[in-house]
Amino acid sequence: MSDVLLMNEPVVRLAAFAGVFAVMAVWELAAPRRGFEIGRGPRWPGNLGIVVIDTLLVRLVFPTAAVGVAVAAEVQGWGLFQMAEAPLWLAVIASVVLLDLAIYLQHVLFHAVPALWRLHRMHHTDLGFDVTTGLRFHPIEIVLSMVIKLAVVAALGAPPVAVLVFEVLLNATSLFNHGNVAIPPRLDRYVRWLVVTPDMHRVHHSAIPNETNSNFGFNLPWWDRLFGTYRAQPEAGHAGMTIGIEQFRNSRDLRLDRLLVQPWLGAASSYPINRRGKEP
Repeated sequence: MSDVLLMNEPVVRLAAFAGVFAVMAVWELAAPRRGFEIGRGPRWPGNLGIVVIDTLLVRLVFPTAAVGVAVAAEVQGWGLFQMAEAPLWLAVIASVVLLDLAIYLQHVLFHAVPALWRLHRMHHTDLGFDVTTGLRFHPIEIVLSMVIKLAVVAALGAPPVAVLVFEVLLNATSLFNHGNVAIPPRLDRYVRWLVVTPDMHRVHHSAIPNETNSNFGFNLPWWDRLFGTYRAQPEAGHAGMTIGIEQFRNSRDLRLDRLLVQPWLGAASSYPINRRGKEP
């Protein structure tokens, strides 16, 4: 079973990614939540170029990725669930939930530490908000995130199937919750108890620091409510809110070359997490 998963992991992930991306891209055209202040033309080449670089880099640095570490943990008996000989169903459910918690905590960390914020802020400097924003992460952040994820997988002894499920869910929900799609508000209120919705996550991409430092969840929405980082709606409303951060408002900063050098441009002091709660 593990060998089959390891061999087919790239195919499963690519198929899920392509399917969700296509659905979201069409949905955005059919029922957009916001107007397109800056269209796809200036933004998509840089955003899609970043995901190509990220994918190639991860495959080069981590040839077997997280599923490979899970297979090794299963064979060697590493990690909590392997040592406890937990039932597979329990280990799968617990692993998916705990991996999601780890991603939430990592996200908070990348907002709290200035050096890490320099890397992560590239995700926030998109001047629009659509499905490609969910792919826009600096390559160095992607490598650091993978190191953290591999450590958590090994520590948990997460089953390979759980890691594959989590990876597919994380990619799919990142595309979904960054979508510029209209969901009826009444439906959204119920859905956001189960998964992070676009209206919930869009608040996190607001230019207002109070809002930038809220709604950190990517997949499960519970952590923000549990740890006090949940914000229901943006102050200016979804149609009126400003996307991005104050530092990088020029359209030239959307180019791929500018995205790659952005961590070394400007100060790292904007939007520290300790500014939460200080704005009116």
